[in-house]
Formats: sequence, structure tokens, C-alpha cells
Amino acid sequence: MINESAVFWSRVLTETTLTFHIIYATIGVGIPLMIMIAQWVGYKNNDEHYILLARRWTRGFVITVAVGVVTGTAIGLQLSLLWPNFMQLAGQVIALPLFMETFAFFFEAIFLGIYLYTWDRFDSQKKHMLLLIPVAIGASMSAVFITIVNSFMNAPQGFDVVNGELVNIQPLIAMFNPAMPTKVAHVLVSAYMTSAFILASIAAFRLLQGSNHIYHKKALFLLMKLGIVFSFATALIGDFSGKYLAEYQPEKLAAAEWHFETTGEAPLVLLGIMDDGEVRYEITVPYGLSILAHSNPFAEVIGLDEFPPDEIPPLYIHYLFNIMVFIGMFLFLVPLVYVIGKRRSWSFINKKWFRWVIVSGGPLSIIAIEAGWWLAEVGRQPWILRGLMRTEQGATTSDQVDLMLLLFCILYIVLGIGSIVVLRRMFRANTIEREIAERKLEKR
Repeated sequence: MINESAVFWSRVLTETTLTFHIIYATIGVGIPLMIMIAQWVGYKNNDEHYILLARRWTRGFVITVAVGVVTGTAIGLQLSLLWPNFMQLAGQVIALPLFMETFAFFFEAIFLGIYLYTWDRFDSQKKHMLLLIPVAIGASMSAVFITIVNSFMNAPQGFDVVNGELVNIQPLIAMFNPAMPTKVAHVLVSAYMTSAFILASIAAFRLLQGSNHIYHKKALFLLMKLGIVFSFATALIGDFSGKYLAEYQPEKLAAAEWHFETTGEAPLVLLGIMDDGEVRYEITVPYGLSILAHSNPFAEVIGLDEFPPDEIPPLYIHYLFNIMVFIGMFLFLVPLVYVIGKRRSWSFINKKWFRWVIVSGGPLSIIAIEAGWWLAEVGRQPWILRGLMRTEQGATTSDQVDLMLLLFCILYIVLGIGSIVVLRRMFRANTIEREIAERKLEKR
């Protein structure tokens, strides 16, 4: 028996948890790579500033990892409590990557602890830097394995259903489903991109606050270069994701693009509003959707008219797609302008207004990540396991989910405010100027 109230509150609680967790999870995946790159540049160029970048980023990273562990644990708990029918079915097939994700986290945590507590204990920065390799691999593999679970929800395979029971279960086939390559790649590169822009926004903000230290300038230049690479890679893999959707989840692509009728030479619809079933004030890119879906301007793209009304995702995901696309364009152009301007000595890149533009890249990248995850999850509706189980079929029937939502929201508020306060106090009490001065005294 389906309890509609329980389904509603279960969805709200799960979406709230994922919305909060994805911030710390993204940082947890991307920051280790940024730390490793900074320390490698410092070792290669014998530059103490980049070594300090790695050292200070690591301190802040530890705080975000702690919060990420709590919210990740909450997600695991909620999967069992809020979606028991889904876990009973999917758990038989996709338990392997869930276990491997836990192993990857412990692998990362062990080497992160060793790395953190062995500063200045090696005779070579190279040896210490090697400890970051398993940290970065572990962080990325955690994202890979948990994204595989999400991919399975979009493209379930690796089993047969006979008389309502799962038989012939093949976990590896379930893991390597058609959705896996694009989803995993997109999650990884977008995490790297977001982490680069968050750190760049902090460096630009410190420069705006009056600190003119070369440390922040080097950090900003390095992160802007990385921002170009990862924002371009994110856009490229996003194009591959569009082609995946056109073949395997055409209803999701059609809903995101407001493509209502199957047609060739399909235009790409950007912006616009829905008014009594009509799209108004939109920007239309001729042939754009056909190119996105099939790399052919004349290709036919399946529209929403091909699907039953109760299997069409919510049309507001169009706005989520637009948010993701326009922020992605912004995040590619800003670092590109900065790096070119740095090479050609353009004075405006050092102006306050342009540094504020860079600062905005951090929050905007988080918004883009949130929009992307909402698009991924809401765009799969009404299915929790596409083609096999609807969302309401997988949910609990408990009447206490609204109370759980209140308690978890209080937890997230405490964790969010607490992590910000701790990070601010940590770095205010130990500015880069002070740390460099202390290190010079230690060397004397």
C-alpha cells in the first residue's frame, strides 16, 4: 500500500540531503587533486609558495571531509529507512560498488592521515608528494563507485526478473551499464572544476580584502588555468551525455529541451517560459538539438509526444539545464580571459570588479553542480529504477518522515554553519603572512 504523504516527505528529505551533501562530496573529490597539483608545481619549480598552498588547502580539506562523512552516512541511512523496497530489489544487484565506495574512502582516509602528519619529516618533497597519489585516487574512486549506483538507477541491467524475483544476477554487468561512462566522467571533471573555482574565489577574495601577497596571486593564476581545462572538459562530456540521453533516455532529453514533437532538424530551446502550454520568450538555436543529440543537424530527435503522460519528467528541468549551461559558459570564459589577460598584461584583470567576477565563480560553480544533480534525479522521474520501479513503489509507508526531515535539517544547519565558522577561524588565526614569517624563524 502506497502512503502518498510518506512518498512526498521521503522525496523532500532525500533531495535535501543530496543538495547539502553534494557540496562537501564535490569538494572531497576535487580538492585532493588540487593539492597534489600544487605540491607537484612547488616541487618541480622549487617554489615554497605552492608547497604552502598544498599545506593550507589540506588543513581546510580535513574539515570538509569530516562533514562529508556525516552527510554520506545520512544518505546510507536514508536509503534503508526511506526507500526499503528499492534497496531490497537493487541491493541484490548493486551492493558491490556500495561496498567498494566504502573501501575507497578508507583507502583515501588512511593515506590522508599519513600525509597530514608527516609534513617536514621527509628529506624530499617528492616522497611526501607521493602520498597524495592514493589520496586523490581514493577520493575519485569513491565518486566513481557511488555514481555507478546512480547510473544503475538510470539504466538497470545485469539481472532477469522471473515471477517477480531477480535471477541470473551479474554485478559487473550491472555496474558497467550504458549510463556509467558519461555519468562517472561528468561527475569527476565537474568536481575538479568546482573545486578549482571555489579555491580561486577564495584567493581572489583575499586579494580584494587587501592582502597583496604573491601567494594568493600564484594560487589564482594556477587555479584559473585549471579552471579552463576542467570547464572545457565538463562541457565536452556534457555533449556526450546529451548523446547518451538521446539514445537511452529520450524522454529526459525531450523534457529538458522542451522538445514536444518528434522531428528532424530539431532546434535547441534556451530560456523561455511556459504559458498555457506554449513556450514564450525563448532563444532558439536552429538545428542545435539535432546536433547535440546525434551530431547531425538533420537528425530526427524523439519528442515528448512519443511517451505516455505519466512517464514524462517534470518540465521544470528545462530551467535546471539552462542554469547548468549558462554557468558552464561563464566558468569557461572568465578564466580564459584572465589567463590571456595575464599573458598580455591587460590591466582590467586586476581591477576590483573583475576580481569580484572571479569570486562569483565559486558560488556559481556550486549552483551549477546542484542544478546538474537535480536535473539528473528529477529528470529520471517517475522512476526510481527506470522502467522497473516507480518512485512511490520504492518508498516507505511510515508516517514519521516529516519529523525525520526536521531533525536532519537541524543537523545540516549545524554542520553547515559549524564548518564555515571553523574554517574562517582556522585561516584568520593563521594568515599566509604569519605562516611564512613563522617558517622563516624556524629555519634560522
